Amino acid sequence: MQLGLIGLGKMGGNMRERIRRAGHTVVGYDRNPELSDVSGLPELVERLDAPRTVWVMVPAGAPTQSVIDELGGLLQAGDTVVDGGNSRWTDDEKHAAELGAKGIGFVDAGVSGGVWGLQNGYALMVGGDKEHVDRLQPIFDALKPEGPYGYVHAGKVGAGHFSKMVHNGIEYAMMQAYAEGWELLEKVDSVTDVREVFRSWQEGTVIRSWLLDLAVDALDEDEHLDKLRGYAQDSGEGRWTVEAAIDNAVPLPAITASLFARFASRQEDSPQMKMIAALRNQFGGHAVESAKKA
Repeated sequence: MQLGLIGLGKMGGNMRERIRRAGHTVVGYDRNPELSDVSGLPELVERLDAPRTVWVMVPAGAPTQSVIDELGGLLQAGDTVVDGGNSRWTDDEKHAAELGAKGIGFVDAGVSGGVWGLQNGYALMVGGDKEHVDRLQPIFDALKPEGPYGYVHAGKVGAGHFSKMVHNGIEYAMMQAYAEGWELLEKVDSVTDVREVFRSWQEGTVIRSWLLDLAVDALDEDEHLDKLRGYAQDSGEGRWTVEAAIDNAVPLPAITASLFARFASRQEDSPQMKMIAALRNQFGGHAVESAKKA
């Protein structure tokens, strides 16, 4: 099968390689000419036989919209576009309507696997009409892990990215739980080898997971994480998960708390804690610390 692939970064580049290893033809485009197979989207479309399939792996929002707009002017009725980035599910509905008006199919694919996907395969959560999804099945089969799991046609357009968004929200909460447990273990004097405690959990416990394995790998590289700054970015999907929960009146206390913990990580001197310190001083005479001079 032929596939056009736009965006050859850490994920897209490895996906191109995995699909090619499965025997398919991939024509890739990236703004970096050293990575790209073609000079631009017109050449990419020209090199594909109709009906064409083009997979988009660029950042969500304006970059994705720009690519969708350009493809809408280059592709023909019967072609299909796949958005495999981290777009918001509501954008999928918009893009499907825009392309559908021109007879172009649209599929959204939530992709998980990170830098390990080339070796282990990518978990795929797909949304769209059955006719469009079925046509892409050889590509999905090439990307997914071996075995019966790692792929789902989750539902209508938007369902793939919505499922991936919830997946990432759960990921936030799991990482936060490991992080809090690690900090508590590091804090007490009685536990003298926190890294080996984490390692012991990798077999026979109910909290074993790939994230735990990765935590042990990180501790092997830097036992007390002294080389890292306590700052964690959020991709945006954690926010969207919490917003969706509010819209649907679904309580998500653990995921919401993990998102707010990331916000707290960006504050070197928490404004909230200033007020807490001031109030404790006012009602109880508790000691306060002076702000450090710049």
